[in-house]
Amino acid sequence: MKSTVAPSEPDAATYPATLRNVDLRGPAGKLEALLNEGAPASRYAALVCHPHPLGGGTLHNKVVYHAMKVLNGADWGFRLPVLRFNFRGTGLSQGRHEGLAESADVSAALDWLHEQFNLPIIVVGFSFGAAMALVACCGNNPAPRCNIHALAALGVPTHGFGHQFHYPFLAGCNIPKLFLSGDRDGFAPKADLEQVLQPAAGPKQLIFVPGADHSFTGHIESMQLSLATWLKEQVQ
Repeated sequence: MKSTVAPSEPDAATYPATLRNVDLRGPAGKLEALLNEGAPASRYAALVCHPHPLGGGTLHNKVVYHAMKVLNGADWGFRLPVLRFNFRGTGLSQGRHEGLAESADVSAALDWLHEQFNLPIIVVGFSFGAAMALVACCGNNPAPRCNIHALAALGVPTHGFGHQFHYPFLAGCNIPKLFLSGDRDGFAPKADLEQVLQPAAGPKQLIFVPGADHSFTGHIESMQLSLATWLKEQVQ
């Protein structure tokens, strides 16, 4: 695996994990990607997917970053290796934005994690990244489900950027799932999200953070706590 030390991110002085660039290849070409290394004895690996590129979403998005810290940071106790990447056409990633084909980028990232670690994978996606992760893990041509241990969808949208999002394939997806959203999410009104996710197979949890918008503005810690509480149940 080719890797180099990447630039430090916010809170680097108090964040001991090593951050490395990795060589990740997707169907549209090279994908810009970073790996936060975990503890040597990690029993799981993790992937975090970013929000819509047309809205400025990248692997450095604040929700993505703070979700990664739950999975990887020593203070939360998990210390998993965590991969983040930019979807095609975003940042230094090759290709161009397409809208649904990005689910294949998620599959490429899952393949990389499997090859590198051969561990069960925790998948977390935010907004568009949540939608693409759901398609990759539970859609018509999903990644091998034996590798996916659990899936957390943060701010999963029901509409946005001129599209309506539907997830009928979740009715046959028995991967443990967390759906975590703000109850003031403009891209997924509470009633709409409840209706869209009602047919989803269990095990599943739908949690709304009171007062939070789509990006959990002012409620990042509540998002992290809800994610960590669910995650502890999945890795017991």
